Amino acid sequence: MAKRIVLLRGVNLGARNRIAMPELRDALADAGFRDVRTSLQSGNVVLSSAASPEWTARKCEQVIAYRFRLAINVVVRTRDELAEVVQSNPLRKVAVNPRRHQVTFMTAEPDREAVGKLTVAAVPPEQFVVVGREIYAWHP
Repeated sequence: MAKRIVLLRGVNLGARNRIAMPELRDALADAGFRDVRTSLQSGNVVLSSAASPEWTARKCEQVIAYRFRLAINVVVRTRDELAEVVQSNPLRKVAVNPRRHQVTFMTAEPDREAVGKLTVAAVPPEQFVVVGREIYAWHP
């Protein structure tokens, strides 16, 4: 079984899409995942699964839809993929304040048109850099 990092989109933002983390852990464990752990109320989960990241994401979406009656998009990365995101950060030299730096995890590489729109939307000294399925952003 491999570790998977499961990122839930848009949960526990104010009164929207509320999911209690103990209930989420139970639901995912009931679905057959092992070593299920959550991080605060963030919707971030670490679990063990023998399945591919893609299958794991779809299964988590199904579990959440059934158990919580919510349509939540899920992105899954492996431990190695997450380490690569940190290691290859193209903004590490300029993004000196972690509160102004973010990485958005996508399910697929964004198309050129979307990347172009991001580039145009940036107001200097803001920066966006797309690397594979991740969008690195610096918002000083």
